[in-house]
Amino acid sequence: MSIKPRLNRFDLTMIVISLVIGMGIFASPAVVATKAGNTWIFFGAWIFGGLVTLCGALTFAEIGARYPNTGGFYKVFSYCYHPAFAFMINWVLVISNAASVAAVALIGSDYIKPFLLPPNLQNDTGTKIITIASVLILYFINFLGIKLSARAQSVLIAFKMALIVLICLAIFKSDAAPAAIIATPHTGSLVTAFGLSLVPVFFTYGGYQQTINFGGDIINAKTNIPKAIALGISIVIFLYLSVNFAYFKVLGIGGLQHTPALAAKMMGVLFGATGYKITSILLFGGVLAYVNVNVLANPRVYYAMAEDGILPPIFKRVNPKTQVQEFGMSFFVAAILIILFFVNSFSAMLNYVMFFDTIGLSLAAVAIFILRKKTKDVDTKEIYTIKWFPLVPLIFIISYWFVTINIFITFRENPYAALICLATYAVGLAIYYGCTYGKNKSLTE
Repeated sequence: MSIKPRLNRFDLTMIVISLVIGMGIFASPAVVATKAGNTWIFFGAWIFGGLVTLCGALTFAEIGARYPNTGGFYKVFSYCYHPAFAFMINWVLVISNAASVAAVALIGSDYIKPFLLPPNLQNDTGTKIITIASVLILYFINFLGIKLSARAQSVLIAFKMALIVLICLAIFKSDAAPAAIIATPHTGSLVTAFGLSLVPVFFTYGGYQQTINFGGDIINAKTNIPKAIALGISIVIFLYLSVNFAYFKVLGIGGLQHTPALAAKMMGVLFGATGYKITSILLFGGVLAYVNVNVLANPRVYYAMAEDGILPPIFKRVNPKTQVQEFGMSFFVAAILIILFFVNSFSAMLNYVMFFDTIGLSLAAVAIFILRKKTKDVDTKEIYTIKWFPLVPLIFIISYWFVTINIFITFRENPYAALICLATYAVGLAIYYGCTYGKNKSLTE
C-alpha cells in the first residue's frame, strides 16, 4: 500500500526554510569577510551560494521522488554505487555531523564567553573549555532520558527568524554607520578568495539536502516541489542578504572581520549593553538546543547501520528504562570531543566539515544521472523531475568540486589536516569490510 502525499506547497516551503536557517548566519559572515577581503566578493559569494543551494535542493528533491526510502543517502549510495562505497561516504558524513555540532557549539561559546570567563581566558582556550563543558552536560542530561520536545524546536526556529528580522532593523538605526576599521584584503588570487569564501557560505546554506526525504510526500509534486523550493530558498537568500547588509552597514567589512559575536553586536547597536547580553544568552540557549537534538538524533543513524549488519550489534542496544541508545550516543559525543581536541575555532572547523560535505553531497548529486537510467519506469508518473536537466545538477556538482579543490589547497599549510580527512574515509572502508567479512564468514560456516 503506497503512502498518500499529504504535504502541500506551503508545508514544503516552511520545511525548506526551517532546514536551511540554522546558527551559522550568526557567525559565518565574519569568516566570509575574512576570506573575501572586499565587499564585491563578500556579497557575490552569498548570492552565488544561494543559487547553488537552489540547484542542490531541486536535485535532491528529484532523487527523493525517484527513490523514496527511509535510509536517506545510505540507501541511495548503496543502490546507485556499491554498499561499501555507501557505508564509507555515510560514515564520513556521520563524522562530519559531529564536526558540525562542534562548530555550532563553538559559536555559542564565543557568544557567552565574555560573561562566564575571566579576561585571561577570553581566547580560543576559553572557548574550548565552555564548549566541552556544554557538550558533557548535555550528554549526561540525555543519558538520563530527557528529550527536547518538537514544540520547543518550533519555538526555537520562530525565535531565530524573529532574531534575524531584529538584526535587519539595525540598518534603520540613524547612527548606524560603518565602523572605521580598515579591511584586511585577501593575499591570494580573486578566484581563490571567492572559492574560500564559499566554504562558510555553503555551511550556512546547508540543510537543503534533506529535501531528499520529502520527494514522495508532496501533493501535485511536479508543480509544487519546484515552486516551494524556489520560494523557500528565495526567502532564505533574501533574509541572509538582508542580515549581511545590516552587518556591513553597521560594521563594514573590516568590522566584520574582527567581530565574532555578530548578532549580539547588532542587538548592542539597537538596545545597548542590555541587548548585547540578552542576545548572547539566548543564542547560547539556541546552540545548546541544536547540540542536544543532534546528540539524540545521530545515534539513530548508527542504529540503522547496525540493523543492516554493517556496524556491530552494540550500536542497536537501547536502555529499556530510559529509551536511550547509550553506546551510540556515547560514541557520537566522543567523536565531538575528539574533534574539539584537535580544532578549537569555528573557522578552522569549517574546513573539515565542508571538505567532507562537499565530497559527499556532490557524489550524492551525481546519483541523479544513474537514477534516471535505473528508474525510467517512473518517468510517466506524477513525480517531480528537474526542468533544466542536466544543467541544474551540473551547476551544483561543479560548484562543490570547486570548493573542495580550494579547501584541499588550504590543507597545504597543514598537511596533517588532509591526512586526517583521507584517513577518515579509509577507516570507514576498513570498518565496512571488517564487519561484513565477519558476517559472511559466519554464514558460510
